[in-house]
Amino acid sequence: MNSADDAKQRKTIPIVAAPAGADDEAMVSLYAAAKKIYPRSVQGVFAQWRWFFVALTQLVFYGLPWLEWGTRQAVLFDLASRRFYIFGLVLYPQDFIYLTGLLVISALSLFLFTAVAGRLWCGFACPQTVYSEIFLWIERKIEGDRSARMRLDGADFSLEKLVKKWYKHLIWIFLSIWTGFTFVGYFTPIRELAMEFFTTHMSSWELFWVFFYAFATYGNAGFMREQVCKYMCPYARFQSAMFDHDTLIVTYDSERGEPRGPRSRNADLTKPQLGSCVDCTMCVQVCPTGIDIRNGLQYECISCGACVDVCDSVMDKMGYERGLVRFATQNAMGQKWSAKQMLQRMLRPRVQVYAMFLIGLIAFVLVSLSLRTPFKVDVVRDRSTLSRITEVGTLENVYRLQIMNASENAQIYHLSVRGLPNIRIETETDVKVEAAQSRWVVLRADIPYGSSEAGSHKIVFEIQAVGTDDFVVEKSVFIVPR
Repeated sequence: MNSADDAKQRKTIPIVAAPAGADDEAMVSLYAAAKKIYPRSVQGVFAQWRWFFVALTQLVFYGLPWLEWGTRQAVLFDLASRRFYIFGLVLYPQDFIYLTGLLVISALSLFLFTAVAGRLWCGFACPQTVYSEIFLWIERKIEGDRSARMRLDGADFSLEKLVKKWYKHLIWIFLSIWTGFTFVGYFTPIRELAMEFFTTHMSSWELFWVFFYAFATYGNAGFMREQVCKYMCPYARFQSAMFDHDTLIVTYDSERGEPRGPRSRNADLTKPQLGSCVDCTMCVQVCPTGIDIRNGLQYECISCGACVDVCDSVMDKMGYERGLVRFATQNAMGQKWSAKQMLQRMLRPRVQVYAMFLIGLIAFVLVSLSLRTPFKVDVVRDRSTLSRITEVGTLENVYRLQIMNASENAQIYHLSVRGLPNIRIETETDVKVEAAQSRWVVLRADIPYGSSEAGSHKIVFEIQAVGTDDFVVEKSVFIVPR
């Protein structure tokens, strides 16, 4: 085939200039400004549960640092001295394994609870939800409910608007600073921190973290609210991978509710054109993330149950059966299962495996904590002097031992060494360490000169808590010069 035939077979796409004066296509914006959500107040069973968890979590958070355990703060993570106090438990950085176990337990709990009941943590106990509820309650008390807040924001500037806005923000700021102060009180003794705060003698780092945490609380709970749940929280993004058709979620009974539409209370539901949904949009108005649950499961849903409470109240007013919006599984909705059948199906093999691993891990951590030796020892050789000959003709190595007492009582520890013939400790062998304290001890071990070959020899230090069966064995080396 020559070039002329090839040119004939090619398709030609004509390019035609647009006529002058033709309207340009509208620009499509890929950015949508966030619309402020005005959640309506709601009463009901799930609202009561939500406020119960708000009260419980805040009572623990604000009250725990003020509890005393003996002569110290009950819960204190003392980073300066590298000791962590949790009631009667004293942990050191060497106990980092327990933090790892706690993180694994938290992850498995997340898998288990999400597989069973979806995002109940998000809707009832998540700090973002808790503080958003508190801040929103303050806002309602000052500015009014949904319609009043919308009118106030849409109104022109006035003295009333200025006073209400500033009063609200003043309370928000005070609560945020108190929250930041309490947070730092978990890492610095809170009573000392309070005296430093009121006398303006707080360190720069303490002051930074108080106001940083206060700023985060003020911004997240006061302004960002649902934006954190939608765009910042990773849990909302990967929850779909943890859900299945037997996960308990907030669902809308479309078969019963459709076709939706407004009607009077005396409307006849037996007519095929009417469903139970009166299209009042109350479920949308009470939603803290502003979604319409009637559109099905959405990643923005935090399973707070507000739409369930308000829909049940509307059904009561209309004289209809409750449960148009309810907690159920997709399989239960599709196959018309009873509550008993739904609960039985929720205990599926996946959930049982999660529960088995979680229970086993919790038991392992608890047993490990109960069998844990209540003191720790670190052995460090003195690098300035590897070995030396003493005045009495013995060969001596110097060591530094750090003994960390993790109990609540002062303890005497007996030191001994073995591993070489006739090796002994020339320094004090009984050391006293105060409760929940650590002490460095200089220890000199020696052997008769010429009793061992030149080189590095393994030895073992044994530290015994006097009066108990607790002991620790630490390895080291004894250097014999050539």
